[in-house]
Amino acid sequence: MRAMVMQTAGRQLEPSEVPDPEPREGEVLVRVRSCGVCRTDLHIVDGELAEPKLPLIPGHQIVGEVADPGGARFAAGERVGIPWLGWTCGECRYCLAGRENLCLRAEFTGYTRDGGYAELAVADERYCFPLRGHTDDSHTAPLLCAGLIGYRALRFCGDAQRLGLYGFGGSAHIVCQVAAHQGRRVFAVTRGGEEAGAFARGLGAEWAGGADSLPEELDAAIVFAPVGELVVAALRALAPGGVVVCAGIHMSDIPSFPYELLWRERAIRSVANLTRADGEELLAVAAEAGVRTAVTVYPLADANVALDDLRAGRVEGAAVLAIETG
Repeated sequence: MRAMVMQTAGRQLEPSEVPDPEPREGEVLVRVRSCGVCRTDLHIVDGELAEPKLPLIPGHQIVGEVADPGGARFAAGERVGIPWLGWTCGECRYCLAGRENLCLRAEFTGYTRDGGYAELAVADERYCFPLRGHTDDSHTAPLLCAGLIGYRALRFCGDAQRLGLYGFGGSAHIVCQVAAHQGRRVFAVTRGGEEAGAFARGLGAEWAGGADSLPEELDAAIVFAPVGELVVAALRALAPGGVVVCAGIHMSDIPSFPYELLWRERAIRSVANLTRADGEELLAVAAEAGVRTAVTVYPLADANVALDDLRAGRVEGAAVLAIETG
């Protein structure tokens, strides 16, 4: 099969012909139709996340159809989604407590397991989502990580009514629609000028602008951009009792700040990975809210171009690879 392969960190992916993956017991073989390009992919390719499987096929927002069902959960031809969380032990204290996202032995698609920058992918059938509905593959792919992480972060905001989103990319443009559907007031903190602001307002944000010009205090903020300084900026914007949720898997160091910013029961917390329950909830909520994803589609061979565009902030919404099989 054709695949884009990472041989080592810090170098471009290599277009390659590799053997078709062979599913083991309990795994499905999926013919990949679309695969989202996530900021986590950038952190892996750029070497900011240590110890990936090498060589590695990245990609963890996979939409495709079952080519070989393997087990009994799916039928051949069924449409499925493969997310970041690829396997957990099911035995540790975290798994047994319904917190499988914190499993210390977890495996991750496109990081410790080969992912979807390829014509075929293999996944544990228990960690795949059945995909129903009529949204096309490219517009569905971003829900499988950008949407999931944003949704988990939103849950940690509690019942906050005034919600700030710092960094308006793949995740924020989805969670903005969910939050607006829930009746929250969304404030989009962007650095892209009027065009970025218009994009955010078109998806339900009440206000969009720079971090220094927020019109009122926030009850909660989600920081999507991997910039530690934004955590402090969000703290400064919080009302007493508010929370800052850090939604990225990697972030630059958070600068020191006076305790005064944290006092009065403000809080900072992070979101790690996802659970299968998150996925089931988000897919149902997205359908109910009529979430529409904005995507820029690239052919598989242009995966490096997509990563460069994402790195440079040239993507509005989400980047997606469309895989055409020969």
